[in-house]
Amino acid sequence: MFDNVRDEVAATLDEIREAGLFKPERVIGSPQSAAVTVTAGGTPGEVLNFCANNYLGLADHPEVLAAAKDALDRWGYGMASVRFICGTQDVHKQLEDRLSAFLGQEDTILYSSCFDANGGVFETLLDERDAVISDALNHASIIDGIRLCKARRHRYANRDLADLEQQLKESQDARRRLIVTDGVFSMDGYVAPLREICDLADRYNAMVMVDDSHAVGFVGAGGRGTPELHGVMDRVDIITGTLGKALGGASGGYVAARREIVALLRQRSRPYLFSNSLAPVIAAASLKVLDLVESSNELRERLAANTALFRSKMTEAGFEILPGDHPIAPVMIGDAAKAGRLAELLLERGVYVIGFSYPVVPHGQARIRVQLSAAHTTEDVERAVAAFVDARAALGE
Repeated sequence: MFDNVRDEVAATLDEIREAGLFKPERVIGSPQSAAVTVTAGGTPGEVLNFCANNYLGLADHPEVLAAAKDALDRWGYGMASVRFICGTQDVHKQLEDRLSAFLGQEDTILYSSCFDANGGVFETLLDERDAVISDALNHASIIDGIRLCKARRHRYANRDLADLEQQLKESQDARRRLIVTDGVFSMDGYVAPLREICDLADRYNAMVMVDDSHAVGFVGAGGRGTPELHGVMDRVDIITGTLGKALGGASGGYVAARREIVALLRQRSRPYLFSNSLAPVIAAASLKVLDLVESSNELRERLAANTALFRSKMTEAGFEILPGDHPIAPVMIGDAAKAGRLAELLLERGVYVIGFSYPVVPHGQARIRVQLSAAHTTEDVERAVAAFVDARAALGE
């Protein structure tokens, strides 16, 4: 059968390449860290990594690695089951309790990824009598999760409170309404105005859900994310997030929410009911990560300093960076092919970054999304800026 469609698939791949949108995979032969060794997909050798979600530099932290090794001996490699059959260990419950306390929520349920967490919320809570009101730039996992439910779909322009209020007015006949937003928008580094969103939710009797994947661990005074930053930890009904970014960089996701919502998810959420349990080694290592996050501000302060240094140096060098103070620092290029070529030139100069273009970002808004880490040194940041300047010159800009 595939022979009948082979040429069509190959033609589609050719179109992607010709448009400059093909996404090659570089192979890394070392642990995730501030510097990594590229073995394929680029010039081989050690390079500075400025495109990982390793915000706190914990992906290869010795205490996290030690906790993971101990967990292998104590809990084993995998559960070979889903949670409600025989896939729940003490370590899973410990992590859920710990996340609930850390995020200021009543209960937490673990998923194999945040994509699955977002895929399991909407269908469980909403049906054709309800409405979901989603920010236009929400993550793909939120968009796909919404598609799985039968609720009416409303969309408001990114962080546009007037448009959000209009959607709330137009959906007042719904039984339940759920406003959903990213806490931090991953392509821009912009932070959602959660206090104002919660004010509108109170006024129009709606619930609020936040995907805080690019914030938990380092945003807010205690690293508890955008609800802490905006002082609304007690006003957000549902928080989804990942263990695969600042919280160790492995995999796994969660929903932290009102007690009744989590209880219903355990009974009806399909990605939870039909996916293997999170590997116990990840759960145990994540507990150690939370120890590190809660015990000191050092990593958050170092990340903030690196972010401020990069943003200021790049601006002084004449690059356009979207405003903000988040460690996602998008260097705007515009043309997709040019962004891809700039990324190649940077790799040749020892800096690993990736060009982002359509459909990940809108047409004409291609960029290099630089991501800072607490693992970077001041010298690393300055070397990256110098590489950008040199690569721009080589590009003829």
